[in-house]
Amino acid sequence: MDHRQGALAELTAERRVSASTLRVKVFADGADLDGIRRLAADPLIQGFTTNPTLMRKVGISDYVRFAHDVLAAVPAQPVSFEVFSDDPREMERQARLIASWGDNVYVKIPVSDTEGTSTGDLLRRLSVTGVQVNVTGITTLRQVEHVVGCLERDASAIVSVFAGRIADTGVDPIPIMSEALDLLAVVPRAELLWASPREVLNLVQADQIGCHIITVTHDLLKKVHLLGYDLTAMSLDTVRMFHEDARAAGYAL
Repeated sequence: MDHRQGALAELTAERRVSASTLRVKVFADGADLDGIRRLAADPLIQGFTTNPTLMRKVGISDYVRFAHDVLAAVPAQPVSFEVFSDDPREMERQARLIASWGDNVYVKIPVSDTEGTSTGDLLRRLSVTGVQVNVTGITTLRQVEHVVGCLERDASAIVSVFAGRIADTGVDPIPIMSEALDLLAVVPRAELLWASPREVLNLVQADQIGCHIITVTHDLLKKVHLLGYDLTAMSLDTVRMFHEDARAAGYAL
């Protein structure tokens, strides 16, 4: 167990974290424009991300219009929009166009194309010209190391490791995320993003290992108020819920 994991175990056991004490930056992940407008005024939220899957899910058909509507609602906080071509030249054209939409824009570039070929050459070209990239779809430390090698030393960048998807496979993501932080140290302005969290506990885990950013879906954000909630009170809430639901259903034996 390294020093980060040991600190995590100790602090999780002894300290109740609340939303107000989080050091990790919380980015809202979604494509619901009304929700984005509402969350833009929430002091907990320090940035926004979206992707084509989330956009399609809510019925977005005009990518450019949606992006400009988001930027009108979020003029200063970091916002990430993703390219959607699988061709390197077209991917670069899209990336530079997206980057031109605002100084707070990060361009999401997948770590590889759909055949598994690295996008490293594109990352180098974008990084050397100052485009702020958010490298997405990462699940391995080898990918993190490769991406770091493609970034300029003074690059402003986000490296998104999908800790939630790693955990879905039965692998503990915390050692991977901890080592990813060490790998990113050579690019001081690059930030590690904990992607695809599955539960509120992931915010605590990301916070305690020193991860820079965590993305949280709009649905999961509804549970963040439970951070630090007294467990005895939660037990009583649960008992009362079961009792009230049985009464309301009119159950009898």
